[in-house]
Amino acid sequence: MHKYFISSPHRHDGSSVRHLMLSVCFALIPGLLTYIWFFGWGIVIQCLLAVGFALAAEYLALRLRKRPVTFFLKDGSAVLTGLLFALSISPFSPWYISFFGILVAILFAKHIYGGLGQNLFNPAMVGYVFVLLCFPADMTNWPLTITQPPAISTYFTYIFTTPENLIDGISGATALDQMKTQLGSMGMVSEIKLEPAFGQYGGAGWEWIACAYLFGGLALTILGLIRWHIPVAVLLAIFLFSLFFHLYDSDIYPSPLFHIFSGGTILCAFFIATDPVSASTSAKGKILYGGLIGVLCFSIRTWGSYPDGIAFAILVANACVPLIDHYTRPRVLGEFK
Repeated sequence: MHKYFISSPHRHDGSSVRHLMLSVCFALIPGLLTYIWFFGWGIVIQCLLAVGFALAAEYLALRLRKRPVTFFLKDGSAVLTGLLFALSISPFSPWYISFFGILVAILFAKHIYGGLGQNLFNPAMVGYVFVLLCFPADMTNWPLTITQPPAISTYFTYIFTTPENLIDGISGATALDQMKTQLGSMGMVSEIKLEPAFGQYGGAGWEWIACAYLFGGLALTILGLIRWHIPVAVLLAIFLFSLFFHLYDSDIYPSPLFHIFSGGTILCAFFIATDPVSASTSAKGKILYGGLIGVLCFSIRTWGSYPDGIAFAILVANACVPLIDHYTRPRVLGEFK
């Protein structure tokens, strides 16, 4: 009689795709609430629009592919894609930004590759880059001040009717955009940061939103829902590169804390770059993958045409994942080098 030895563990931990996706959505709540506190309810409208469009696009794709609609709609992946997309665009973005961005994200970045688990690129970032390239003017209107957030009626009016005379008085550039523009006009970092758009470290209000995202991201890490490798690698790469150039010339290169607490750095490090499908899988690969995102993000911000290079950095790193995984895959038990 043959004896078979089966290794532990034998008990399932109860995790599932739905559990992971919904946990990430809940971890975004501190950042969303802080966003509302500083800039009003416009971001809630954008989240509802993006999630609604995402569920509709997911339903359409599943019907066309003849897949179980209810089963896949309940996994939460479309909801998370919608939330991440909405949190990446301005709360003043017209409704068609979410419509076209989500359509591309769900249909062309996800289902064209075979659906959840098969996509090569992060769907939310594909949709974001699409609308950034197609509607650049609509992507530059951000809340101008945090002293008195626009009323929800103001957001409704602009999102669904686009009155240019209204938006000109309450919108402006982000801290990253303003920093890049002023540096291009021979301004100095110390002088630029005296403007009202800047806070202690990053953009006024945005640095607190980044701290809230950090809180949610750390919660996911502590609970074991994401690994520490990618967030640490992203933040460490941005910190070290920006520190080197800041020490070289602090008049033209902002401090590391400015890069970390401005734009989508924290949101990227913990919630976007850690996508289990499009990110690297091995421990060494995750570090290389995250480091690549950090280096590309800093490079695009410093020398590129776009003030925040997070989305482009993630998509380039996604394309490098097969190569990274090939050279960093762990050695099989019993395999000799």
